[in-house]
Amino acid sequence: MDIHRTFAEVVFWDAGRLQPAGRIDMTRSGLEGFARSLTQQDEVVIEATGNAMAVVRVLSPYVARVIVANPMQVKAIAHAHVKTDKIDAGVLASLRAADFLPEVWLPDPETERMRRLVARRDQVVRHRTRIKNEVHAILHAHLVPPCPHADLFGRLGRIWLGAQALPDDERAAIDRHLRELDRLGEDLDGLEREIAHAAIGNPAVRRLLTITGVNMTVAAGLLAAIGDISRFADPQKLVSYVGLNPRVHQSGLGFAQYGRISKQGRAHARAMLVEAAWAASKAPGPLRAFFLRIRARRGHQIAAVAVARKLAVLCWHLLTKNEDYHWARPALVANKIRGMELQSGQPARKGNQRGATYAYNVKELRDREVDVARQAERAYEQFVSQRQQRSPAKRRTGAATEARQ
Repeated sequence: MDIHRTFAEVVFWDAGRLQPAGRIDMTRSGLEGFARSLTQQDEVVIEATGNAMAVVRVLSPYVARVIVANPMQVKAIAHAHVKTDKIDAGVLASLRAADFLPEVWLPDPETERMRRLVARRDQVVRHRTRIKNEVHAILHAHLVPPCPHADLFGRLGRIWLGAQALPDDERAAIDRHLRELDRLGEDLDGLEREIAHAAIGNPAVRRLLTITGVNMTVAAGLLAAIGDISRFADPQKLVSYVGLNPRVHQSGLGFAQYGRISKQGRAHARAMLVEAAWAASKAPGPLRAFFLRIRARRGHQIAAVAVARKLAVLCWHLLTKNEDYHWARPALVANKIRGMELQSGQPARKGNQRGATYAYNVKELRDREVDVARQAERAYEQFVSQRQQRSPAKRRTGAATEARQ
């Protein structure tokens, strides 16, 4: 089936021949009517689109299997100069018959729901950023100096903004933008509450929170993108899935040439990993030492992407082996978990009750954990330094051995 917004083109593969079956309406009743003409031995192939999962849910009870194909890989495998809906549907049927169809993993209902929540949160955040940029553009157009406060859209920033001399129409536009920001802020709080409520009982989320730089939003978003970790045979598969693997070009006996990252796959998961990498680069620990080492040679942007790739590998090992991060700071992790509980709507503790986050509120205990993280950072630096000192000796030894031979 080559599905569109309002219709789907259907082609049957039967006994080695393609038989066009016309179009059906892309409505629930139209799909159910078409599904009744199928048998429990039939398989349906569609491409991944915005309404593909709805088609899967409607057709699955009537057929043996509904397969969702990767459209990018299908295009790369079966590129044709003549393109029609019938040809596209026939290509899907032919690839399935030849057992050469690039399939897409179908998430379970809970993972699919989490993906929708994370995607909606990302849309709200992008909308807020766009509105804030419009306010900054208005101030820039009228030569208004930068805001002296840390947050232009906070309480003090808004007081300062209201005191600036602007035309009446620009003032009205800023007021509309501020009201829209307040409404989007309420929507964002509601979405984050739903995400926290869905993630609070997931042990994998708590495990990812042990990583430096990973908060509740990043952990839930990564798990929503990953789904079942067992479908990735090794960490490099996960790195490729989020598009953090470098492009490689090699032909004949020439050397392999590595380029920029592919940026293929889950763009939102890749963005969250880079966001977590920036946070990890500011906190003491081995990840910060790795960031500083790469930054000294390649710059801070490439260093952040390298840390993001290392985080993807680290997530694969933690989820596959069911282990927490070795250099986790217990008080900080407890504070993250307690923040997630409060965000999900759990009541705050009152009185003299000491929870798991007590150590994080005591400066002496918190500094003690930071010192341990700094020791781990120095240990990593010493390990890299010793490895670099041994490498030239190994090269000289190898050259001498070849000369004697």
